[in-house]
This record gives sequence, C-alpha cells and structure tokens, in this order.
Amino acid sequence: MSENIEKKWQKKWEDAKLFESNPNDKEKMYITVAFPYPSGAMHVGHGRTYTVPDVYARFKRMEGYNVLFPMGWHVTGAPVIGIADRIKNKDQWTLDLYENVHKVTKETLPKLADPINIVKYFSSEYHDVMSKMGYTIDWRREFRTIDPTFQKFVTWQMKTLKSKGLIIQGEHPVKYCPHDENPVGDHDLLEGEGIGVNELTLLKFPLEDKFLVTGTLRPETIFGATNIWLNPEVHYILVEVEKGRSEGEKWIMSDDAYYNISNQKDLKILGDIDPKEIIGKISKNPVTGEEIPVFPASFVDAEYGSGVVFSEPADAPADYIALRDLKNNAELIKEYGLEEAVLKAEPRNVVTVKGYGPIPAKETIEKLGIENQDDSKLHDATEELYKTEHSKGYVSDHIPKYGGKRVAYVRDEVRDDLIEEGYADIIYDFAERPVICRCGHRCVVKILDDQWFMKYSDKEWKGKAHEVLDGETIIPSEVKSNFNYYIDWLDDWACSRRVGLGTRVPWDKKWLFEPLTDSTMYMSYYTIAKYLKDMDPELLNEAFFNKVFLDIDSDDIKVDSETVSKIQNEFNYWYPLDWRLSAKDLVGNHLSFLMFAHSAIFPRDKWPKGTVVFGMGLLEGNKMSSSKGNVILLNDAIDQYSADVVRLFLMSSAEPWQDFDWREKEVKGTQRRLQWFREFASKVDEVAGGNLNLSDIKEVELTRNIDKWMIGQLNKHIKNATEALEVFQTRKASQEALFLLKKDVDHYLYRVKHIIDNGDEGVIHVLSTLLDNWIRLLAPFTPHTCEELWSTYGGEGFVSEASWPEYDESLISDEISTSEALIQNAVHDITEIEKMVDTDVSKIHLYLAPDWKWDLYKIASEVGKPDIGQIMGRAIKANIYSDKKAIAQNAKKISREITKTPYVGKIDEESIFEDGKAYMEEECGSEIVIHTDDSYDPQNKARNAMPYKPAIFIE
Repeated sequence: MSENIEKKWQKKWEDAKLFESNPNDKEKMYITVAFPYPSGAMHVGHGRTYTVPDVYARFKRMEGYNVLFPMGWHVTGAPVIGIADRIKNKDQWTLDLYENVHKVTKETLPKLADPINIVKYFSSEYHDVMSKMGYTIDWRREFRTIDPTFQKFVTWQMKTLKSKGLIIQGEHPVKYCPHDENPVGDHDLLEGEGIGVNELTLLKFPLEDKFLVTGTLRPETIFGATNIWLNPEVHYILVEVEKGRSEGEKWIMSDDAYYNISNQKDLKILGDIDPKEIIGKISKNPVTGEEIPVFPASFVDAEYGSGVVFSEPADAPADYIALRDLKNNAELIKEYGLEEAVLKAEPRNVVTVKGYGPIPAKETIEKLGIENQDDSKLHDATEELYKTEHSKGYVSDHIPKYGGKRVAYVRDEVRDDLIEEGYADIIYDFAERPVICRCGHRCVVKILDDQWFMKYSDKEWKGKAHEVLDGETIIPSEVKSNFNYYIDWLDDWACSRRVGLGTRVPWDKKWLFEPLTDSTMYMSYYTIAKYLKDMDPELLNEAFFNKVFLDIDSDDIKVDSETVSKIQNEFNYWYPLDWRLSAKDLVGNHLSFLMFAHSAIFPRDKWPKGTVVFGMGLLEGNKMSSSKGNVILLNDAIDQYSADVVRLFLMSSAEPWQDFDWREKEVKGTQRRLQWFREFASKVDEVAGGNLNLSDIKEVELTRNIDKWMIGQLNKHIKNATEALEVFQTRKASQEALFLLKKDVDHYLYRVKHIIDNGDEGVIHVLSTLLDNWIRLLAPFTPHTCEELWSTYGGEGFVSEASWPEYDESLISDEISTSEALIQNAVHDITEIEKMVDTDVSKIHLYLAPDWKWDLYKIASEVGKPDIGQIMGRAIKANIYSDKKAIAQNAKKISREITKTPYVGKIDEESIFEDGKAYMEEECGSEIVIHTDDSYDPQNKARNAMPYKPAIFIE
C-alpha cells in the first residue's frame, strides 16, 4: 500500500469530518488513553499505546456506537525545562540524542533551548504522526496542559478538592532535585520511575563521644545485632546535628549518604573519618547495652541509608553470609586484629516464623544454594525472608516487652520507643537507585515543611476510591488486586512543584501543580474542550465549571446561559468515561489518582466504568529507551512499511497487557500477509469476471459441503474476533481476522482449484461474501488498505462507517467442519498408503461404517470416558448388534478415536464423499469407489471402517 493511498484516505476522512463526534441519538462510547508527554519523537512503543484504543474505537463505531476518541498533550512539569537547559548549554549527549534519535534538524535544534518550543515542536510531531497512523481522533478537542483554558479547569478542580479538606499543607519527604531546587515526580525523571521512598529508623550506636548511625527498615532486629559493618573503601565523615531531636550529637556517616541526609537534617561537617581506624573498635548496642564490634564489609553501599550498617545475621541473609565469609578470611581478621571479636559473633534468634528454625537467614541461604556475598540470588533470599517474616513472623518470646507480638505490627512500636529513649531518629531514602532527574543530576529525599499534598491517606477518601474500583471493569482482571493494594498503600502525595510548566496553585502562587496531579480528571475536560478553546479564559470561573459538571446554579456565571447549556449537555452525553487505557507502571499513581479524584468531585453516575492496563515495549528483545537510543521512531516505521503494516504488527504481536517485541523479521512477515490480502481481493474480482460489486452480491443457494464449510469458518472467525475485541484482545482478534482466516481461505482455494476458473456461481458467491466481510473485519486494524479495497470493489460509502460483520451462529456447524475433516483425513490416509504400494493404482475403495458402529460411537460419547465395560454393557442392552465380540473390539478402537474425533452426531458420509469425489480423485490420481456394504471386499477391509474414518482398499 503506497504512502499516497494512505494520505488519500486520511484526507478524505478529514474532509468528511468523519471522526468529529457530536452528541446524537446513538448509544455513546467514550474512550481515552493516557495523553503523551511530547518531549521527544514518537516511537513504535507509543504506536502500540495509541493504536489499541483506535482499533477499539473503529470497531465500536462500526458496531453502531457514537464513539469519542480525543487527544491532548501533557506538558506540565520540569522535564522540558531540563532538556531546554541542556540544549542551551550545548550538552553533547543531549544534542546527539535529539539530532540522531529524535531526528531534529540542526537548524531547528537551537530553537529547542526554549521549553515552550520543545512542547510545540513535539506535540505537532505527535499530531502529524498520529494522523499518518490513521487514528480516529476528534482533533477539535486537542489541548495542551499549559493552555489558559485548561489551567482554569485545573484551578477549579483543585479548589474543589481543597474545599473538601483533601489538599493540605505540611511537612513531608519528597523526591527532590537539588540542582533544580524542585520536587520531582516520575515524569520528571531520566531514571528511577516508580521507585518509592522508604522511611528508615536511624539507630545510634555510641562510639566514644560520637555515634555510628545505621538506617534500617527493621528496627525490631536491634535485639539480634552482632556487629556494625563499615566499608573500608568508602569515604566517611563526622557531622554535627544542629537542629531537631538529635541536636548536638556527632554522627559518623558516608560522604555519599550525607548528600541525601543533609536535605532532611541540619548537619555541619566536622571532618573526615578513616574507616580503617574505626574497624576493630567496640561500640555498644543502645538497647541491650551489649558490646558491638565494628567489622569490615565490601557489600556496604555508601549511598544507601547512612553508609553504615548494623548486622543481624539471624534474619538478614546478606549479614549472615558476610559474617560467615569474614570468619573464613584469616587475612582480613589478622589485618584488623579481629580474632576474638569474630569468634564471639554468632547469630541470635529474634524472630519466630513457622517453617523455619531459630536462624531463618541460614536456612534460606542453604535452601537457595547461595555460596558468597556476590551471588545474584542473595537479593531474592532477602526479599523472600523479609516478606515471610513480615506476614507470618512473631518476635520471639525471649525478647523483653515485645516477645510474642506480630512482626508486622510491632515495628512501629519499637521505632517509637527507640526514638523516645533517644536511641534513634528518622531518615528517608529511595528504595532503589539510581534516581536521576531529567536535568541529569542525582535526586535526594528532601523534607519540605510548606509542601502541598493530596490527602490520599484519608480513610474515607480511600473508601470512596475503592467504590470506584468496585464499579469498574479492569482488564486484565488480575490487575484489580494491584489497584486495591495501591489504593490502600497510597499516602499523602506531594502535589506541588516550584519549577516547571503548569498551573499555579491559586492560593499559593509560588507553587505549581505537578504533572500527576493535574492529569487526574482531564478526561472530563475533553468533552467540552471544543467549546472552550476559543473562549476568554477569564470567563471560565469556578461557577462556570460547577454548573457544567455538577449542575450547581450561581449568579457568578459569566458565560451566557445558552452556551453553558450546550456545553453542559455535551458533558452529560459523553460522561461517564467508558474506558481508560494506560500503562501498567501507572497503576500505583495516575490510574489510582483518577479514581480518587472522580470519587471526590463527581456523583456516582459519572464515575469511570472501565480501565485497561498495558504492558511495555521491547525492541529485538531489549527494553525500549529513547535516552539510550534503543528505539524505532514510529514515523520511520510508517515510511518503511506503511501505517497499516505497523498497525497490524503492533496489534498481532501481543495482547495489550503483555509486553510486545518489535522484531523486523516479523514485521516483514506481516507486510507479506497484508500484500497477500490485497492480491486475494484482486483474485476474487478476477474469479467474478472483473465485475465484483460488494454492494450487490448475488444470492446463491450453496449445495457443496466445501462452500458451506468456508462460510461456516468465516462466521466462526467473525464470532471469535468480535468477542475478542469486546474485551480488548487485539492479538486474538487480529489472529482470527487475518492469520487464521487466511489459513482457511488457502484451504478453500485449494479445494475448489479444479472449478475456480469455470465461473461457478457457488464459488463466486462464497469468495464475494468472504471478501465483503473480510474487508470490514480488518478495517479497524488496516483502515487504509480496507478503504481502498472497499472503494475499488463497490462498497458503499466509507468502510470506516460500514456495519461490523455479523456472524450467524446457525452457519457455524460442527457437522460441516467434521465433514471437511473427513475428506482431508481420507485423502491423507490414501496418499500414505499409496506411498507403500509398488504397483500402479487403478481404483481406491472406501468402506463406510455401518449404522451399529455409529450407535456404538454415540454410546461412547455419552459415557464420556474410556470405560470399555460400561460402553459394552450399554451397547448390549440396547441390542445395537448381535456379535458381542465385534462390539468389544470396536469399543476399544472407539475409546481411542473419540479423543481425537469427538462425536458430533451421525453424518451422511456417503453424500459427503460423493460431494468431494472429484476433488479427491484429482488429489489421489485414481478413481474412487464408495461402498456402504461389504458386497465387494476382496481383502476384508470393510470390517475396519469406523465412524468419521472409512476403511481403505487400494486396487
């Protein structure tokens, strides 16, 4: 399909305003997908994301729905600021990325030093490429999140939430970029999306006049501490705490950890610490008072926590194996004079958990066969044991005060007690690293005291979010439990930033709303965006939005009542949202936030009805990454293969919720199949004498089984494809709509090859009916190809507006399918026998099973299992045949055969073979004689005849 033909149909659709959706008397279908952040060019991963909703939108439109599929551009936040700065500063990596990966010309690149130009350039690029893909987007509703009219909408939304007490100000740890002096969200990150922030209990182990401070997620394990770990290759420092509960204390921590902790505590650096001078010294357990030696360990991560680790080898696999390794390292023991201390250090039981002994870490390591600290399975061991102890463990009875309490519940109690006693403090750190801002700098966890938060911790609000979830259809269904988890898990969310693009916090103008906060309800904005884009933003006050969305009357509305009524009616027609599509990494934030926002502001009848969660994209087996250059740009793929080939491959390679893999070899295979389809349409026209008119297919009564079989298979594939598309199974639907149907068509063409050029009315009718339905069946996947074929061969109007093919259940016949299988199996068996016969074949005799064997087959089907005795008993009782020995012999055969060929009822094998005789004789090269008795049976073959499997004698 040439580029010109695709452009031709895109222009025709545009001129006809085909996808401009307005309220009417049809049933509506409103579908949205996460709008893109256009800071770079679209790649094929984006292509999959936006093709899925388009295929569904096209399908539902053909089913008769009034479909709305809008698109906008998410440009809120700091990423484009960082990109613009790097371009302005001529950062070579960034210049190379945008010139070589995103294909920005040398002339245009300097203009992108202005972040607004980045937004304009790439949102325009997205628009153009989406149009080239043939998406059915209503572009009248297009907007950017920095448009003044949208900002008015966000202002209304946030004021409404604040009035309900759901936006608060306070102190909270946030992901933060020290370079930009700005809190960051996942969309602001180059690396580290989805990484959470952990609260660590900072335990203080006294050493002379200072403290070795160690961050831990498990303060209850302090009772089993054996030693402290320092990494002798790490740079440590001594700091003084200048404010807070630990004011005046001197702490030892790594220099790298200071970078993070200094954003949470007021610390003053006092000087350097040589870890080698501390290793071997004795500290003290602040809780038990026991002596705690300091040991060397290379596994200590200088960045995580404080860069100092206390060891509890009974429940921490890494500590257990590190202590074991140290005990076996005579050289290291000697270097630091640790002989006596190492000898004394032994794991001490802290946690009791069913299925484990007193030292769970030891058992876990032995079970997984972990040999040393470098074993990759060590991380898995830690995860497994920590989760098990958290969910099933109890603090052992010998531990004072806390013994017998559940680990999951006692942790906070231990932490609070340690803080109250002055033995601990609190710090925050990332669960994983690295976390890199798009400006290129390392992020930290910072505590801000004037930050604005969405109060997702509110229990009543969580309850309403759960109600939204309960009312939704989630695809795939197993993701629903993830939503339940995240709704419960979500805490207060920092919703404001100081730097970036976006909407100012109306009551605190030094802040802007961050990207994941201003994108929770824009689906409702789409419904009215076509009206608002040309309106004066100053007219769009809270009273206006309250009337449109909530039907609250006010004298403060500045827009005339007729316009307001029209806008309100449009919103009420399209809402609630029928389907929301987005990536699986947004389940824990955006998709859950959407449920919170809708539950708080809209009445129940406006809550979303369904969510589809997508998998990720791979390129030749590797994760796609624009920043690493591991992408295929969607525009390049279209130019090389065509939009329809790209669409078809993206839909057929994996279901939306599965990860898909762009593989060039498979894309080319898809290209060949689509070319075959075009050639097939031409072949049908040729068979019809060049007069094919899909709007006027002559009705013909079909008498041949093979014709009925093809029509039956067509209806089966239409049924399966329809059912698959209803639940977004685009891979299954495309497999049914093209690949599996093609296999059946190939078979049909082969079966009728001896009559296809004879002007046979039955063949012409079957092929014409097939093509008429097939073009419509493929139209959502390959719309340009199908429009061209529809137009070429007499289809009325646009195929995009044609009715979706309907299947007729009565035409899907197991009997017909079995009949065709009967012919094919017989041909196969004859061919195999002929290979073993040396002499020339003059005739092939087929012997059909007598009635009593059909009765026996039916009895075996009713028994439903290979129970020879029961089959025989019922057969004898029914008196189906006088020869009991023959019944027994055939019962055994049938028990084997029925698993391969299920009973579909008695079929008229004689007329089936007569119907297919000409084809079989051509295939086998010999005359075929069909026998219903054994009057001519020189080799006694007739006795072998079975239902669905005739006996064969070659003469």
